[in-house]
Amino acid sequence: MDAKPIDQLTEDEAKAEIARLSDVLTQANAAYHRDDAPELTDADYDAFKRRNAAIEDRFPDLKCADSPTDQIGAAPAEGFGKVTHEQRMLSLGNAFDEADVTEFDQSIRKYLGWPEDQSLSYTAEPKIDGLSLALRYEYGVLVQAATRGDGSVGENVTANARTVADIPETLTDAPDLLEVRGEVYMSHADFASLNERQSRAGAKTFANPRNAAAGSLRQLDASVTRARPLRFFAYAWGVTSAPLADTQFAAIERLSELGFSTNPLTQICDTPDAILAHYHRIEADRAELGYDIDGVVYKVNDLTLQGRLGYRSTTPRWAIAHKFPAELAWTRLERIEIQVGRTGALSPVARLVPVTVGGVVVSNATLHNEDYIAGRDAKGGMIRDGRDIRAGDLVQVYRAGDVIPKIADVDLSQRPTDAVTYDFPTLCPECGSEARREEGDAVRRCSGGLICPAQAVEKLKHFVSRAAFDIEGLGVKQVEQFHSDGWIKEPADIFTLRERYSDGLQQLKNRDGWGEKSAANLFNAIDDRRQIPLNRMIFALGLRHVGESASALLARHYGDWEHLSDAVAAAAPLEGTAWDDLLGIDGVGAVMAGSLVTSLTQEAERASIDRLIAHLDIQPIAALAQSDSPVAGKVVVFTGTLEKMTRAEAKARAEALGAKVSGSVSAKTDILVAGPGAGSKAKKAAELGVETLDEDGWLTLINALPTGE
Repeated sequence: MDAKPIDQLTEDEAKAEIARLSDVLTQANAAYHRDDAPELTDADYDAFKRRNAAIEDRFPDLKCADSPTDQIGAAPAEGFGKVTHEQRMLSLGNAFDEADVTEFDQSIRKYLGWPEDQSLSYTAEPKIDGLSLALRYEYGVLVQAATRGDGSVGENVTANARTVADIPETLTDAPDLLEVRGEVYMSHADFASLNERQSRAGAKTFANPRNAAAGSLRQLDASVTRARPLRFFAYAWGVTSAPLADTQFAAIERLSELGFSTNPLTQICDTPDAILAHYHRIEADRAELGYDIDGVVYKVNDLTLQGRLGYRSTTPRWAIAHKFPAELAWTRLERIEIQVGRTGALSPVARLVPVTVGGVVVSNATLHNEDYIAGRDAKGGMIRDGRDIRAGDLVQVYRAGDVIPKIADVDLSQRPTDAVTYDFPTLCPECGSEARREEGDAVRRCSGGLICPAQAVEKLKHFVSRAAFDIEGLGVKQVEQFHSDGWIKEPADIFTLRERYSDGLQQLKNRDGWGEKSAANLFNAIDDRRQIPLNRMIFALGLRHVGESASALLARHYGDWEHLSDAVAAAAPLEGTAWDDLLGIDGVGAVMAGSLVTSLTQEAERASIDRLIAHLDIQPIAALAQSDSPVAGKVVVFTGTLEKMTRAEAKARAEALGAKVSGSVSAKTDILVAGPGAGSKAKKAAELGVETLDEDGWLTLINALPTGE
């Protein structure tokens, strides 16, 4: 990625770049997971996420609670039943070079408090490029199969999974309850045969084996799946009534004994050097495997240690995926188009002469922003030695995996004589409003706000998304249709449809694809969503930098909409007690807080929100799962050195018990846990009369000792 070194970024530059990366990653996630229309490659996408995470590491106060680097998966597709995973299916963190692998090992040792000379073994196995699947067996019988979906809710594909030869219908000597997790994939030979049959039949061909496998498993007609040559590798498990083994490797062997196909290249490695040696062996054999892999996965072998290490919000601490390097190809850039996102960002997209890169046909690529097109960085420094990008150029496309490709370079010797410099628009192509670029921001944004149809439609799509209002029957296509017809211009319009159109049912049922029953169901579904939890309401507003996790933090902290609204109004000067209280929420940084305050105090946007609120019954966020714990709902601050567990482990344990962990002491703090070396926080807690405990006192209170003792 051509960009200024992170250690040279000022805080203002970091703030602007995090905002830009948030837009790029959010748009990429939506294009790939929601719209099934990826615009970036996996390598480019990973590079963005990696840089975003690195900037956040250097400037932790700028990290948003809903950082797009923490997002996983996508909501279940319509047409399938929903399955709520009893144990979430998470994604993996990524490593891209040998230094990342060494850092992974060091981070685990630091978390556990283990020295360098203490033995720590890992498993290393190929990362299959397929579709994640969870198989639930009860008393040895397959009763349910579900895709990962968004990690919490997946698609019920049980009938389809039964057609896969590698998936046993029954197990012998298995635990009474066993959820086996793995990857559905298609071999190279089977993929080529399938595409040949599809082509002869005049049917759609697939871009790569992964897409073919995913599309085959997610057929509404199981007979179609049965005709597709799908395979399955088991590599993990979810809920189980009895342990499979004491180690990861032994558990995989147990799955093999139960009748599942497991990858023969899985190996135990005792050092980072051994891990990397196995990585390079797999990489060298990659072309001969007969199926697609995009890296190697490393996992801590000891399952007790896995339990102690636990999870971050979307990834396990005890595992990481070491990706293979990116792949390159050259093709012609036909034209540059501008897309306008939900936050008004003008994103340039390259339309390419289709080219196959790593087995995938690529026809679009990101161009990042106007500076990248011009061959410079945000400060005017040269990238690509100052070579700009023009329509007609022969460009190098960079790709690794399945997400959004980017243009890496230009061959000036192949530039057409009539190629002209690209002038980035200063007016929004959707509404004609001025497109402004604020100082320090790499992105130009439409100033039209609610009058911009692109922003309005994207906001409405977000509003009805699964994690927001999730209105049955009102999806992306319906939102676009209703907005185009003038039925819905803002979220409040959804809840006034019935009253504004007394004959709305009659009008709707006569539309193509609608009947009387489906029309009635839509209006009823809208009414069912008039009552909404506060966290989903906040998320649905689509405020910049305020995602799902941040919405939950805000909802828990303020309790109800009135308190949140009053607090934000009081924080509008971006200083004072209310502002300090907002910044005191663990996980809320200045960027996200500023966006929240700005959005909710802008006259037009606030008026639109108020019109919406008038039609809703907003409920406080549901109580935390361990509401009966002695610290549920309490605000806890840790300071000083903890001796029986690391700070990260203590924080994770407190949050699991329902506590709110804050980074600063205030009048709202309930407990300060102070280890040796506690300084100003302990002094302030004493001044405020906050209960202060040492580490033993804290462990006694929660009736626990550090896991593993």
